[in-house]
Amino acid sequence: MSLELMVVKALSSVPHWFATMVIGAMPVFELRGAIPIALGIYGMHPAAAYLFAVIGNMLPVIPLLLYLEPVSKYLRRYAFFDKFFSWLFGRTHRNHSARFERYGTFALTLFVAVPLPVTGAWTGCAAAFVFGIQFRHALLAILAGVLIAGIIVSAVTLTGISILDIL
Repeated sequence: MSLELMVVKALSSVPHWFATMVIGAMPVFELRGAIPIALGIYGMHPAAAYLFAVIGNMLPVIPLLLYLEPVSKYLRRYAFFDKFFSWLFGRTHRNHSARFERYGTFALTLFVAVPLPVTGAWTGCAAAFVFGIQFRHALLAILAGVLIAGIIVSAVTLTGISILDIL
């Protein structure tokens, strides 16, 4: 059984709108998984699927933006985590610093908006932390990215469902 079906089965006893929010909040799925599940499995109206997936995807953003720094400082007391965070931050700066320095929070918006694996709100929060983007700017950039990604994922999913209906 796939991970998606296991999650759908685990959430089978809750209303579909709530399940969509929970799936949207999960780091593995975010709205990139919540919208297709809401439309394809739950048969939700596209506007409702979009709304609940966006809300779910944004739920962890504020706590992540507020607590990533204190948690990482605490964990860095241990050699393993200090080594891990040094590697992660060094790698992120090497791979993405030119884009973030050049485009600032707009780069964060685009990063979150691209509906590919590892480019969602969770990773956007980590990028905002690593690059020291202020809370307010990071929150607005991530929200804009999530809204754009939701539109893209909804359009692609609805197109796919329409093609399947034709066949």
